[in-house]
Amino acid sequence: MNKLRANIDQWLEGLDKNWEEMPIKRQHQLLLYFFAAYVLLTAVVIFNVCRDTVYARNKMAIEHIDSPASAEKESPESLQDSLKPIK
Repeated sequence: MNKLRANIDQWLEGLDKNWEEMPIKRQHQLLLYFFAAYVLLTAVVIFNVCRDTVYARNKMAIEHIDSPASAEKESPESLQDSLKPIK
């Protein structure tokens, strides 16, 4: 576990070093690209949520629930209590 943490820390330090070595103009450009992608993704999600709520059917079918006992057509004797008195 410590080796994994050390590898991750080393990888993050390398990324930070590369970011600091990058020219400021390139850093700003990359930030704008990431922000534009975030805004586009957010707009798509909001559009899909709005579209789904507009076309949603909020109707619930209410029907009578049939008893499973009547559907099996068993004799009334088999539907009675199966416990027999102890003699």
